[in-house]
Amino acid sequence: MKKVTFAEFGGPDVLRLVDADEPHAGPGRIRVAVRAAGVNPVDWRIREGQFQETRPVELPAGVGQDAAGVVDEVGEGVEGVEVGDAVFGRGSGTYAEYAVLSAWARMPEGLTFAEAAGYPSVVETALRVIRESGVRPGQTLLVSGASGGVGSAVLQIARDRGVTVIGTASAANQDYLRGLGALATTYGEGWTERVRRIGRVDAALDLAGSGVIRELVELTGDPRKVVSIADLGAPEHGARFSGVTGDVPRALAEAVDLMSRGRLHIPVEKSYTLADAAAAHIDSRAGHTRGRRVLVV
Repeated sequence: MKKVTFAEFGGPDVLRLVDADEPHAGPGRIRVAVRAAGVNPVDWRIREGQFQETRPVELPAGVGQDAAGVVDEVGEGVEGVEVGDAVFGRGSGTYAEYAVLSAWARMPEGLTFAEAAGYPSVVETALRVIRESGVRPGQTLLVSGASGGVGSAVLQIARDRGVTVIGTASAANQDYLRGLGALATTYGEGWTERVRRIGRVDAALDLAGSGVIRELVELTGDPRKVVSIADLGAPEHGARFSGVTGDVPRALAEAVDLMSRGRLHIPVEKSYTLADAAAAHIDSRAGHTRGRRVLVV
């Protein structure tokens, strides 16, 4: 099978599309013929070696953790899913023609494989950071870097829970944020004053890692109410860095529920082939994403 791997840490040029042995589903796992794989910032952060101290990777390594596809192997002890089912979920080495998943859910009706591949990690992350921020119904959550995949999920999930959201993004993405129910403003010079004019901030999320933790602490008045998924230095300001994956099966089930009720939709901004994985990483790292980027197999 074809698979994207890297044998050394570095820039996108270390990625290689190679012939590799097919993986197989062990106990409690399923294998899918991958139709699409989600591209997440964590993918290129791992490729760069940013997490070697906390989440060491043995080289050569595959890339990717989210996928949607058709089940073609069911491991021992797995129930409720059969060969031929269309599923989306979380695993490892998903930038490939076949991948093993450790958590999955049946794809909701009407969802394409490309769309489904964009949900697993972002929904799990969104649910986790909303919980860790401590924001409650009736309060206001500030989201810095709100137009990407996680931000898109946060805005919609928070709205479904009765939380008001202020989102910052580029000028080009203001209407996109408003379409998801957020009070939108741009980042850049004077952004904190623009936020204050919108209203009180009870909790804040940093999704872009753009060096705004100090300002988020000032806006909330409590570093315990600030959570980052992108700034490893957040704890230096008393804020939380959230990097430990939570309950993925539960997150997938909640995603299916939200989608079935018409409360969650994350668009695919751009699709790539496996051979274009490096370009996908370059674009992901550049930011300004509106929704998700995926590799279509």
